[in-house]
Formats: sequence, C-alpha cells, structure tokens
Amino acid sequence: MITDNSINDQPFKFDKKVWKIPLYFVLLLWIIYWFEFMFGYNLDDYGIYPRTMSGLKGIIFSPFIHGSVQHLLSNSFPLFILMAVTIYFYRNVALRVVVFGIILSGALTWLIARPSYHIGVSGLIYVLASYVFFSGIFRKNLRLVALSLAVAFWYGGMIWYVLPIKEEMSWEGHLSGLITGILLAYLYKNKGLKKQEYQFTKTEFDTYFDEDGNFNPPYEQTQDNL
Repeated sequence: MITDNSINDQPFKFDKKVWKIPLYFVLLLWIIYWFEFMFGYNLDDYGIYPRTMSGLKGIIFSPFIHGSVQHLLSNSFPLFILMAVTIYFYRNVALRVVVFGIILSGALTWLIARPSYHIGVSGLIYVLASYVFFSGIFRKNLRLVALSLAVAFWYGGMIWYVLPIKEEMSWEGHLSGLITGILLAYLYKNKGLKKQEYQFTKTEFDTYFDEDGNFNPPYEQTQDNL
C-alpha cells in the first residue's frame, strides 16, 4: 500500500475564485483601455521609464496600460489561463506571486530597460509562466512537474521574446518577468505541495528480516520447524 501525505494534506480544490479573479483582472484591463479610448486619454506616461524618479510609478501602473486593442487582446487570454492555473495549483501563495511579481519584475525592468515607456501586463504573464514551470521542478512533485511540461508545451515559444527580436516589444519586461518567476518559485518551493513521499506498509514477510536486512525469522516459526 502506498500513501502520499503531501497530496492528502492539501488536495487541489476548484472553486469560483479560480476563474473569477483572473476574469475580473482581465476585465479591469479592458475597462481602463475603454476609458482611454472613450475620453481621449493617453496613460503611457504612467508606464515604466527606466532610471528616472518619475518612471518609478510605472512599476505599479504599467501592467494596467496597453497601447492598442491588439496589444491587450494578445495578453488577455494567456493572463487569464496562467493566473487561473496559479490560483488552482498554488492557492496559498498565488496572491503573493502576483503582487510581488508585478513589483519585482517592474523594478528590474526599471533598472535594465531602454529609455522608453514600457507598458503592458506581459511582464506579469512571464512571471506566472516562469513560476508555474519552475515550481514543479523545484518541488519535485509529479503532478506539478506534469503541469510544468504542459506550460512548456503551450507557452514554450514565449522564451524567444526575452531576446531583442522585435524593436517595438519590451523584451526587457519579458526577461524581468522570467527572472522574477524563477526567484519566486525558489523562494516559495516549500509552500504548499512538495516532493511526494511514499510510505510502504509492512507485511508479514518483512518480519523475517532485522533492521540490517539479515534473515531472522520469528522464534515461534523456527520452533515449529524443529
């Protein structure tokens, strides 16, 4: 008989939060963009402008600002999926991953990026993808490793966009998100599900051997054979 205490102690649980929180987050992004479009505002100045005091506010505000419908549309679906996955499999740290992911990836972008306004939620998307992928590896849990492989299959192509292959794309924000996700996956590797530890129940056959593995049948059994 095999038991897995790590899974029994904290089973996966699906509830409305798994899809409601990502949905509300994505809806908020669309509402902000609609507000810009309808009233003629341009919020790009609230993005991250590297190595300037005024650009620091973008660390918090930049994920909520997008330059076009296409920009927002391309981010909405992966954000919803990856945030839902994070909440479902890493419920106890999901909020911290999102909040610290935004702050840390934004701060790193502010430090290393080109002098330009960097906007969009793609940095958080890279945080979540990186976190989910590396968490399964660090925790060595079979279910989470399988999840890591699924993320690599569906979103593995994203890795190319941490390189400067498109001039108009903030590859620095993507790289910052990737690094931040790895860091958070390592820091929280002992939170929630961990490596599966199996316990095997003893059978009658096991009583024939001592702790050192030497054959040592019970006394009653040896007397019966005399």
